[in-house]
Amino acid sequence: MAVQQARETRVPVAPGGWRGPAIAGCVALALLLLPSLISESFVVYIETLVLLNIIGAMSLHLILRTGQMSMGHAAFLGIGSYTSVLCMMSLGLPWIVGFILAGALSALVALVVGPIILRLRGVYFVLVTFTFGEMIRLGMVEWAGLTGGSNGIFQIPPPWPALARPEYYYYLALVVAGACVLFARRLLASDFGHAMDAIKESETLAEASGIPVFRIKVVVFAIACAMIGLQGSLTAHFVHFIAPNSFTFETSLQFVVINVIGGLGSMWGPIVGTVFMVALPELLRGWAQYQWFLYGIALVLVMDYLPGGLIQLGSRLAELIRGKRESA
Repeated sequence: MAVQQARETRVPVAPGGWRGPAIAGCVALALLLLPSLISESFVVYIETLVLLNIIGAMSLHLILRTGQMSMGHAAFLGIGSYTSVLCMMSLGLPWIVGFILAGALSALVALVVGPIILRLRGVYFVLVTFTFGEMIRLGMVEWAGLTGGSNGIFQIPPPWPALARPEYYYYLALVVAGACVLFARRLLASDFGHAMDAIKESETLAEASGIPVFRIKVVVFAIACAMIGLQGSLTAHFVHFIAPNSFTFETSLQFVVINVIGGLGSMWGPIVGTVFMVALPELLRGWAQYQWFLYGIALVLVMDYLPGGLIQLGSRLAELIRGKRESA
């Protein structure tokens, strides 16, 4: 019953009919041509950052779809980053091995701590995940012999020499981000995804309907942490530097805000929110003295006029146009 109710009330993961594939095809074509159309290194750098952060935002979206809000997501980003970098620079392993291990170790840590912290709900879960994130960050600082301490690790090489060019790294980020988005879409559209939505609506009702609530929450938590671990690997080799202060509470909070600004009810929310939250501060760097002022105004306007997130912008504009036509 709970799963059936979730199927009937859930927001579609993508536009229906022929429009969904058409829109997806146009977006894919635009993304493939983007570095050719705008070849400036700074713009390509921003585009790559957006793609990388889409992975982390989408991973947190999966956790949010079970009714939980993690404030320790940056810890798993750091685990993935350090795992990949140390495998390549200290052990001499190929990047692809470190990339796989980054996701695997993040998932393993999630499977260890998940059964403990996922028994908590509401503010208790938020506080414990925040504490866990700070513990991991402080561990990175104290274990200086391995992580470089507060100074971090410099001169991190790209996965392959050819990927030293930003436009080539863009396509690597596009492939991984696209794969993660497609995986999330298939997961949310499956019976497993319906069960996730049922859990978010009411854990008690879902459990009474025979849904293994706790098991699903642990599995989703592990999947999400594996995804952001992969982002950690890609990001570390892209920016060529990592340090514990790159994985603070503010980083975890940013992923939450991305989902809220984009829209919590749709999987397109974290994608739209990432474009807004990552690209806008970078583009406003030239207006450093006004950056936070303009950024704050933009956030207030979005939250005030689009409480469901930026994903509502299209429907709101359509309603406005329709209203003007009817009044005319």
